[in-house]
Amino acid sequence: MGLTRKRLAHIVFESDDAASKRFDVVLLIAILGSVTIAVLDSVRSLHESYGTIFYLLEWMFTLLFTVEYLLRVWLSRRTAGYVFSFYGMVDLLAILPTYISLLVVNSHFLTVVRALRFLRVLRVLKLGRYMREAQVLSDALYNSRMKIQIFLGSVVTIVLVMGTVMFFIEGPESGFTSIPMAMYWAIVTLTTVGYGDISPMTPLGQFMASLIMLLGYAIIAVPTGIVSSEITAVNTKNKLAEEQRACHVCHATGHDKDAYHCKYCGGRL
Repeated sequence: MGLTRKRLAHIVFESDDAASKRFDVVLLIAILGSVTIAVLDSVRSLHESYGTIFYLLEWMFTLLFTVEYLLRVWLSRRTAGYVFSFYGMVDLLAILPTYISLLVVNSHFLTVVRALRFLRVLRVLKLGRYMREAQVLSDALYNSRMKIQIFLGSVVTIVLVMGTVMFFIEGPESGFTSIPMAMYWAIVTLTTVGYGDISPMTPLGQFMASLIMLLGYAIIAVPTGIVSSEITAVNTKNKLAEEQRACHVCHATGHDKDAYHCKYCGGRL
């Protein structure tokens, strides 16, 4: 039984042999089918014609994913580690909407969250090497978090001040019925979205709106510059770390940050 469970765990969690790859491919096809069903069922004409079929297929996929989830929980070496991990939470959220739909109408459409499970394709197709670039972006965002927080705080302050000013200038007659409503208009204008549901009528209000629009274009460049500079800094840091990492056998440098063996002589790093 121990060997069987070990082999089953290898198939479920790994992807380095034919059986485990087949398991992952079947799982990806099931995810694609489930998401497609949820999307098609949201179309009224298709729901009226094939609603029963969609309903049965959705429950079939849900039961399949439920069995798979329970299997992963049972086979995990650290059950809590899997349950509270990113993939564990996504796997759980992939099955909950259908069960919740028994109590809340239309909540089964939330099953489109299963699309997040396509991230497993990185493991199936051996695309893990591209995760390094994702890590660079993640590090850049983390390193610039304080600057971004200050930037967002400044934007919120501008929105509050400009919204209050516009509420004072325009008033309820122009649709600015409250400061929160005026702040909503300021956000829409500052982000250059411009829904047009509220607009200033007075010359002074239109002048203030013009200033906010121009300010919006200037603000767009700020977070881009912050993150770009951090990405450059992270890439520079990683490059220096790779250049300084030398092989103990041939003393060659220039190895990847996550490499375990020398790419020139094969020696252990």
